[in-house]
Amino acid sequence: MRVLPRIGPGGLALAGSSAPNSDAELVERVRRLQPLIRSHALRTEQERRVTGEVVEALTEAGVHRMNIPRRYGGYQSPARTQVDVLSEVSAACGSTGFTTLIQAGCAFIAALFPDEAQDEIFADPDVRVSGTLIPKAKARAVEGGYVVDGTSPFATGCQDSDWHLLTTVADSGDGRPPDLLWTAIPMTDLDVLDDWHVSGLAGSGSSSVVARGVHVPAHRALPLGPLLGGSFPSRLNSADPFYGMPVLLLFCVWTAAGALGPARAALAEFGEHIHQRGITYTFYEHQHEAPLTHLQFAEAALKISCAELLTDEFVALIDARAADGNHYTTAERARIRARSGYVARLCKEAVDLIGSASGASSLRLEAPVQRAVRDLNALSLHSFVNPAANLELYGRVLSGLDAGTPFL
Repeated sequence: MRVLPRIGPGGLALAGSSAPNSDAELVERVRRLQPLIRSHALRTEQERRVTGEVVEALTEAGVHRMNIPRRYGGYQSPARTQVDVLSEVSAACGSTGFTTLIQAGCAFIAALFPDEAQDEIFADPDVRVSGTLIPKAKARAVEGGYVVDGTSPFATGCQDSDWHLLTTVADSGDGRPPDLLWTAIPMTDLDVLDDWHVSGLAGSGSSSVVARGVHVPAHRALPLGPLLGGSFPSRLNSADPFYGMPVLLLFCVWTAAGALGPARAALAEFGEHIHQRGITYTFYEHQHEAPLTHLQFAEAALKISCAELLTDEFVALIDARAADGNHYTTAERARIRARSGYVARLCKEAVDLIGSASGASSLRLEAPVQRAVRDLNALSLHSFVNPAANLELYGRVLSGLDAGTPFL
């Protein structure tokens, strides 16, 4: 990984968190943070947001720079590296992993905005960017930009972000269908509602944000329609193959990492605990000696292995296309989305199996396995991750029909 120094006025290099010498070093930095992240997992869930100590540790490690342009001090990390980094975070805490993957994705989207907006957003290369895709807010065109009003739910990580990408509906006023816009807004211009009370990914801080007459200059608006078609206004990034990667396919990468991490961690924990407990009301004093345990352990391990293989395959394709510049077919896009959903399903099934084999003591809130069960259930309910919806989409394409959605 070659990282250029952040350059300030007069051509002087600016100070910042030290850049890793390689992709492997970035992964290792995060791996070393796992004990800290894991020790804060229960508190993260109780406080319904990632703790400040963990936020700062991940920022110092450079995690939030993975999708920021190199000219600002970012890393432009390959998809493979991002999977490895985000899965390590998610293995220690599913909520922290989900928050981090959303912020990684929103930083990528911010790099597609006009260059003038990027200069504002990436003035600090350790900037944290959150975002929402559900178009609940309204954007009214005014001279020089828009005025934004409305509430947008599921704003993951908004409390600890510096900028928020708010999806808005902009009425053209001339009878044409309204445009969908991502609007880049400083978090200081938004209110955050205390409405995140959920059973899974409970520590992700996915509260609603509210815009009340916020003025957004035109250069901080990104039309969603052209973006889905592969067109975006950044002049400096438009010729960079890294930013030619389709953002929706990258979302498949990021969410796969969010599923693999908790599943791997639950499997490892199960492997330790079966040597430390028996099976109540049976003659098995050691769980690891029971044939039932052998079947459960093997099936869970193989489900996770299958999820890893599916992830490896579509991540390799995305990295290859970033290198060779070839276009994706509709079938390839649908297959990637279906595979990412199937990864979530396999990981959820594996963790459900582990949870059912872990005994009643695993129901305690401090037990990581019950948190993994709830977190993977929540991830699978995400409308873009949902395995059944993605299978139907892929099946339509396989059957020769239109995909039925522009979100490919």
